[in-house]
Formats: sequence, C-alpha cells, structure tokens
Amino acid sequence: MTSQVSSPAEQTDAALVGEQRASGAGGEGKEVRRLDRVIIRFAGDSGDGMQLTGDRFTSETASFGNDLSTLPNFPAEIRAPAGTLPGVSSFQLHFADHDILTPGDAPNVLVAMNPAALKANIGDVSRGADIIVNTDEFTKRPMAKVGYATSPLEDGSLEAYNVHPVPLTTLTIEALKEFGLSRKEAERSKNMFALGLLSWMYHRPTEGTEKFLRAKFAKKPDIAEANVTAFRAGWNFGETTEDFAVSYEVAPATKAFPTGTYRNISGNLALSYGLIAAGRQADLPLYLGSYPITPASDILHELSKHKNFGVRTFQAEDEIAGIGAALGAAFGGALAVTTTSGPGVALKSETIGLAVSLELPLLVVDIQRGGPSTGLPTKTEQADLLQAMYGRNGEAPVPIVAPRTPADCFDAALDAARIALTYRTPVFLLSDGYLANGSEPWRIPDVDELPDLRVQFASGPNHQLADGTEVFWPFKRDEQTLARPWAVPGTPGLEHRIGGIEKQDGTGNISYDPANHDFMVRTRQAKVDGVQVPELEVDDPADDAGTGARTLVLGWGSTYGPITAAVRRVRGAGGRIAQAHLRHLNPFPRNLGEVLARYDKVIVPEMNLGQLATLLRARYLVDAHSHTQVSGMPFKAEQLAEVFKEAIND
Repeated sequence: MTSQVSSPAEQTDAALVGEQRASGAGGEGKEVRRLDRVIIRFAGDSGDGMQLTGDRFTSETASFGNDLSTLPNFPAEIRAPAGTLPGVSSFQLHFADHDILTPGDAPNVLVAMNPAALKANIGDVSRGADIIVNTDEFTKRPMAKVGYATSPLEDGSLEAYNVHPVPLTTLTIEALKEFGLSRKEAERSKNMFALGLLSWMYHRPTEGTEKFLRAKFAKKPDIAEANVTAFRAGWNFGETTEDFAVSYEVAPATKAFPTGTYRNISGNLALSYGLIAAGRQADLPLYLGSYPITPASDILHELSKHKNFGVRTFQAEDEIAGIGAALGAAFGGALAVTTTSGPGVALKSETIGLAVSLELPLLVVDIQRGGPSTGLPTKTEQADLLQAMYGRNGEAPVPIVAPRTPADCFDAALDAARIALTYRTPVFLLSDGYLANGSEPWRIPDVDELPDLRVQFASGPNHQLADGTEVFWPFKRDEQTLARPWAVPGTPGLEHRIGGIEKQDGTGNISYDPANHDFMVRTRQAKVDGVQVPELEVDDPADDAGTGARTLVLGWGSTYGPITAAVRRVRGAGGRIAQAHLRHLNPFPRNLGEVLARYDKVIVPEMNLGQLATLLRARYLVDAHSHTQVSGMPFKAEQLAEVFKEAIND
C-alpha cells in the first residue's frame, strides 16, 4: 500500500477534503469528533484472525496518510489452546495526524473477542477507554477457563470504561445466511465484522480491504464474498446502531513526512528490500543461506520471491549448513547473507569465526528474541549484543550495526553491506522481534539516493618478489581499509589456500609462527577498529543562556521510539535532557567517549540486563546507569519518562 505526499498546498487541500468527508460520514444525526491520535488493540484467540484484522486496518490507515506504529503480539504455538490466556493474540496500532514513534502505551480502544482476550489485556487499558466485547463468547465455560466466576460485563468491574457489548458472532452468522455456510465457517468472518465496525468508527477507507479479500480468496469466490459481506455488515452496524453515537476522524499526518511516495512496511520486509538493493548497488548476486527460525523466517520467505533481482535463496537443513553455504557463496563472489535469531547465532559461531579468519564479506542478520535457549520465540529482546561482540573462540572481532525503527532496517542493511564489502569482514546486523513484526510508513527512496557499493575483484598478480616474479598474495592488504583482495575462484593465477588455520601475512600460507599470529590478530582488530562510521549526533537543545543538559540518554536499536517519545514528554514538562542513539556498536563512533564525558549522568535503557552499559563502562570508564527490562515487550514511553525525570531531579 503506497501513498503520495505532495506539496504543502496540495497537502492542505487533502486535509480539507478529509475533513469534509468526515463531517458527512456516519449515520444521520451522529456526531463526528476530530482526534489527533488513537491507539487501538484487537485481541482474541490465535485462530480469530487478529493479526490479519490489524494488518488490514493498518494498510488502510497508511493509505489514508496517517503516521502509524504497530505492535503485533502473538503466541509461540501455531494454535494455542482456544479460550485460554496463553492463546491470546493481539495487534496494537497507534495512528495520528502528526509524527509518532511508538505503538502507544495504553489502548484507547480494546476489541475483545472473548473473555481471555479481555482478561489478558484489560490491565493495559486506560480508564475511560472504549471496550468492544463479543458478548456471544461470555458464557459460563469460556469465562471459567480464565477464572471469571461472574461475568465482567455484569458485575460492575468494568464501570471505569465505556463498554460496548456487541454479539459479533450472532451478527456475523445472520449477515452470512444467504451463503449457506455452516455455523463454524460463518463464525470465521467475525473478525471482518469487527474490522468493518472499526473502519466505520474511524472513517478508514474500505476499498482496499474489499480488494484484498477478493484477491486472497480468489480460488474460493463464495468465501471471498462472505468476508466482504461481513466487513460491510460491520460498517453498516456502526452506521445504524444507537450504541455507537459518535465516530472519529484522525486527519492525515500532512506535516509529518517529507514529500515523496510512502508505503507501510514492516522491519523484516524493509530489511529484505535493503538486502536486495545492496545486491543491486554492488552489482553482485545476493545469496541467502538460511534455516527457518522465528522471527527471522519472513526474510527467507520474502527474498525467495525475487529471483528476478539476482537473488538466490537456500533453505538449509540446519543453522550450520545455512551459514556454511553462505560463506561458500561469499568465497565465490556473491553478496552473502545468513539470517537467524539468538539460538541460531550460537550454532553459527564457529563458521562466523572462520569468516573472520578468511576475511570474506558476510552479513549475519540476527533478529533477536527472548532467551536463553528457545526462550520466548515470538517476544522481543536485545540480549544478543555481547554474543555478537564476543561469542566466538579466539580474538574474532566483527562490526555490529543495529537499526532503530522498522523503516530504518532498509538503510541499516545497506550500511552493513557497505562495511562487509569494503573491509572484507563478516558484519552483524542486530534487529529484533519488535522491529521485525512492527510497521510504520517508509518513504520509498530514489535509486540515485542509494550508495554505490561496487567492488573490484582481484584480477591478476599484486606483488613482486625479490627476483622480479609477479605473484598473487591473497593477504596483501589495502593500505586504507586493511582489506585483503577478493579473488573469485577460477580466476587464472589467483589460486590460494583458504581454511581456519592461521595464515602468514601476505602470502596466505599456513603459519604457526607466534609473531605472525600476534600480527594477524592485531591486524584483524585494527581493520574493524578502522571501519568508517558517522560521528554520534546528540540532540541537546540548549536553554536561553546556551547551557545544555546535564543528563544524557543513550540507546541502541529498537529502544529509539520509546526513548524519543519519553524525552519529548520530559522536555514538554520543562525538563532538560539530551538524547543520542547508536547505530554502530562495533566500532563505536569516534566521538562517543567525548560525548559521554560532557554529561554528569548517562542513562542507558536496554531490553537486557545492561549489556551496552557494561561495554561503555569498560571502554570509557563512565558510570553508565542501566535501566533494563526483559519482559519480552518493548518499553513504554511513560515508564521511561518517569525514569528520566527522577534522574534529572536526583
């Protein structure tokens, strides 16, 4: 789904059109209220289609031109026990008429398809919020499964909320009578009824969803039309029922985006597109050697669709085979990638060390999840930083790049490819489940904006012996980058040894010489230390006297959104606080030490137990204060804002 953001004058016209459309929408006499932002959470059984419902609402919201951020949350089981708390699946969407950074802390609207969905999510819902419940599921047995002795719809426990009881199942079945479906088949469309109701309630476009449903069920036209009918029935229910006397309008975020063509994109999709773009910009075939693992599998699925761009994908029998094939492709002259999550990195560690020794470009994409071991496959965490930094035997340094938002995964993939190709080294790209599954608007770049990643393969001798003989030395290095030549197998005269045993500097012959080993270890480290990365930018607005803040918040990866939203809240309340965010974690930006020294206090929020803070303390001898969370969920902005306020006032 793409949308075009035009000139300021055209944007104003578009906003006026939206306002006029909203004022005429809804049933006769119904009030239309203008809001600047809304947070909606769809919740139900893992078989209720909540992810599809949220995704469709998101797509229509993106096409309307709102800024948005999403948080899918689902069980690790393919089909968790129906009606139980572990089986609840939810999708949260925050959309606004201005720039936003997170999926939001507390939903303004909760759609609960059953008692389990209500109980699992009610603790996050703010007082006064709207709760739409499927009353058909609030019978004795489903309520007993989650510990409700009495119905929460009748015992007064929901008095603090605006509860809208809707018999979603009954209304859906009634709407689909003409299709001759069984009750079970008809019930499956109740998520589309709910989507239609919410689409009416917030004036979302409908054409895209109807087109999507007809395409999705093209081979089953009756099912397609049944879903479209349920969707329309939900919209009409909102239009006609007296229980929904108010609908809401959230105008397009015309001032939030630079001019360009936008689409809604998830982190894994953006990363996939970034890898494809990197292959094209390098004029190299892109090779992915991978083994499916949550939450990285989507990258394998997506890249397998793009053979027309020179992409080759190999689904290996295990993690070790996947990276082994990728490293072989790197040796053969391809832009090689392997994708995984934390447990897979552990299995790949020996081959990553081999890639360090061979000094070949290789992208290791780690979509982090909750650990250790199998841990929490569908939840997010940032706990693989030290594994990426040190998780190999011997001194095996590897550059590390971390995207900050779903859309930023595209640029981070290009950046990681630049480093790998320029310096002939494996590079870690550390995303996580929050970025991978979350989505936001992304401006589609012009090809002219992308970096030139083309490389020169070795083509002939590069060294002259004392007797004047011209030879090829596979470890004779570029003086600027310390990268060794990339010699494609089969090039006449460039035959050379590869393997994990230490090489002699220059010649690449096997060497057990202590002095040579010391030199090679230090050279590989110097190569990584010399990787060119931008200096760290600090957001530190000075006061009228030109004095900056005394407290710095430093983050990395997906904490960017919650940290930035929290900093905005603190500043809005009059607090003075600075913010910086790291994309490059190895090597650190050259000016990081100087930045840290400027502040009396440094706070490092992380979804681990303080891994970046540990590195900062060791490297720069600063008293970095950790604020950590390992719940499997991203930080909430309000929570961080309170932490920052306390730090400023301490």
